[in-house]
Amino acid sequence: MAENSWQFAVKTGEKRVRLGVSRPATPAATQEAGHRHWYLDLEPDYQQSSEEDSLLVIDLHDMTVARNLVEQLVRQDPSQATILRLAFAGTPGTIIRPDFLSYRLHDCDEVLLVEGFLHPLSHVVASPPDQAQHVKTGADLASLLQTSVGGLLARSASTSRALRARLDSECAKRLSIPWTVSRPLARKRVFWVQGRANIDASRQFYQAALALGITLVVLDEPGHWLEDDDGPHAHYREAFLPVSIAADDGLAQRVVDAVRAYPHPVHGVVCISDVRLPLVARACEILGLPTSSSEAYYKAGNKGTARQLEVAASGGTDDGFVVRSAADLDDALAAKQGRLRYPLIVKPCTGWNSDCVVKVRDERELRAAVVRASRRHASSAARSTSVVVEPYVDGPEIDANFVVLDGAVLFCDVTDDFPCSGDLPGTAEGTEAANFMETLMDVPSALPREEKRVMRDALAGSIERLGFRSGVFHCEARVRGSRARYVVDPADGLLDLRVREDGAAPGEASCFLHEVNARTPGYINCVAALLAHGVDYYAVRLLLSLGSEGDDRVRALSQPFLHGEPQYVLGISVLAPTKSGVMGSDDAVREFLDANPDLKRHVVHYQTVKEKGDVVQGPDSSELWCVGYVIVASREGRRECLKLDREVRKRFDYKLLGE
Repeated sequence: MAENSWQFAVKTGEKRVRLGVSRPATPAATQEAGHRHWYLDLEPDYQQSSEEDSLLVIDLHDMTVARNLVEQLVRQDPSQATILRLAFAGTPGTIIRPDFLSYRLHDCDEVLLVEGFLHPLSHVVASPPDQAQHVKTGADLASLLQTSVGGLLARSASTSRALRARLDSECAKRLSIPWTVSRPLARKRVFWVQGRANIDASRQFYQAALALGITLVVLDEPGHWLEDDDGPHAHYREAFLPVSIAADDGLAQRVVDAVRAYPHPVHGVVCISDVRLPLVARACEILGLPTSSSEAYYKAGNKGTARQLEVAASGGTDDGFVVRSAADLDDALAAKQGRLRYPLIVKPCTGWNSDCVVKVRDERELRAAVVRASRRHASSAARSTSVVVEPYVDGPEIDANFVVLDGAVLFCDVTDDFPCSGDLPGTAEGTEAANFMETLMDVPSALPREEKRVMRDALAGSIERLGFRSGVFHCEARVRGSRARYVVDPADGLLDLRVREDGAAPGEASCFLHEVNARTPGYINCVAALLAHGVDYYAVRLLLSLGSEGDDRVRALSQPFLHGEPQYVLGISVLAPTKSGVMGSDDAVREFLDANPDLKRHVVHYQTVKEKGDVVQGPDSSELWCVGYVIVASREGRRECLKLDREVRKRFDYKLLGE
């Protein structure tokens, strides 16, 4: 319901448009959450009035705040309901980040435009709702608008009343978080070790730093795309330092030297590269900068150590073991005394992207796989020959992303990781094609609620056992004894996770950990979390690098949409290579979407991994690099999302040089 309506007129050129002003009632959900903010709605009124000459008239060109939104408002089609909603904070403080309206309202139905009016670290003046009722002059209106933090423009073919009700609901769902912190905030400087491959694989990180008022200094190899001070993306960083970031024993000291030599104070160091995490943490320890312990990072980065911690915590045994090299395999097999139960999973203790992970079905395949896994990183900077052998668990696989602060889980996002070729019974085990490259990730998970709770609690325990108290974590695991399984619907051939109709399960559900990555998830997953839940993992990670000083903003920015419900079902389609050669398409994913507009309208983000001129490994390669990713979204539900994913992967193609 709208309260206390009044009017004024906006003059633009020779045209004058009367605007009705009303304040919607504060949503109950916002009041219950303890967040004090309110809104003011402006709506064109095209009816003639006898009071026209007595209206307060404001020239559009004299407006310093909300000018673009007001200009767009008066240009809208009069036949459709249009509302400009301005947002005001009820308590003073410092804005958590000035673009929070834009990303929390992204993809909101019927919202045409969102703008924030503040700069990073801006002080917010408290504005009581009653101020809106005392506007008599242009100065009064300007004073009111100056206190607004931002606004949105919405349009609908339905009535104004219906549009306002939907805006009330969406604003309560998306914006019921603290907008401000009570203390002043100062600009901080963070060193960013490894600036990522290109802007399309890192834009969200750099935009988060800008919005948070964090100055970045990038450390990476000479020739990096951010090195040029006159480059198109140089504004994202204060400086670029050409430093070897090879993950060798000298990296920690190189980071220390770079920080100490820098002419300005440095408040934190961030890295999200698995092999570099413990080395960068060690540099922070030497410098006295905030960090989790380097020992915790070393444990998380060694899959063998993590597996042994899990077995010890369960108080039991499993079919797994760890060998320091292939030469130790005979002793390990002798110790098992023939008690191994196949199939088993073999993987290097160090690795990423499911690289060199293989399922084996007998001792012959086991021996061959251990030799391959032991050699995989023997000559790399990590110089690791250790191999972990563990049971193959055929339950549903999930990814779980955590924000943890002082041991408390602030946010957890559980995603279904659909079966890989190595899971499918029709793929020959022990072959390159039987790999564990991801195919589809679906948000949110379709696991039974109680099983998601089991996985959340178990994985939080795994994070704590490794020695972490705070951080952003990407965990991969399977559900043992799940009531759900992947089945193909005979009606349309869709593969999906289904709960057994009889409710039966092999046993009590439990978590089987694959790995804890002590970093943000991959870029495409970070984008998906921001779109679906409104949580920016990169922003949280940057703030955590500042230590306890960033805790209040971490708590605010880790809150998802109200009740934890995503705004739509997302499917992250992994576009696997179908042929090998040199990429000939300028942008394979963009060209595909342009050629398929019926699919493109459901795509909320895409990322091209293999650019023109890059080598594309074929489907039989042991190097698991995809061509790109597409995120499809559905408000209809999971089934439509799966159909969209199927069509995307079925139709996707690319050109190689020479074709």
